[in-house]
Order: sequence, then C-alpha cells, then structure tokens
Amino acid sequence: MPKIRTNRGAAKRFTRTGGGGFKRAASHRRHILTKKPSKRKRQLRTVRTMHASDVRQARQLLPYS
Repeated sequence: MPKIRTNRGAAKRFTRTGGGGFKRAASHRRHILTKKPSKRKRQLRTVRTMHASDVRQARQLLPYS
C-alpha cells in the first residue's frame, strides 16, 4: 500500500493540537491594515481552533500530523 501524500497547502496553514483538533490563524490580516483599528488587528493575532465541522476534512488532508 503506498503512502498518502500530505496536502502541502494545508500543512502550512494548520497544526495539530494535543486533543486531536487543529489550530489556525485568523483571516483578514494580510493587507489593507491601515483602515483597521488596532483593537481588531490585535484580536486577529490570536490563534483559533478549527470548527468541528471542518476537522474531518483537515484530518484527510494531513494524514500524518
């Protein structure tokens, strides 16, 4: 049986947590930051967990993580 390939795009975006979930970064933090308030940009820095409905698909994209 051949090995399963890891989706490299997903590997750069998500990391596995100890409990089996996935960590992800917040969106809307790449460009056009001058018009966003400091409070919003500060809150977008925090790491979030992936929604439970998306974990199954992420597990298929990252089989060895």
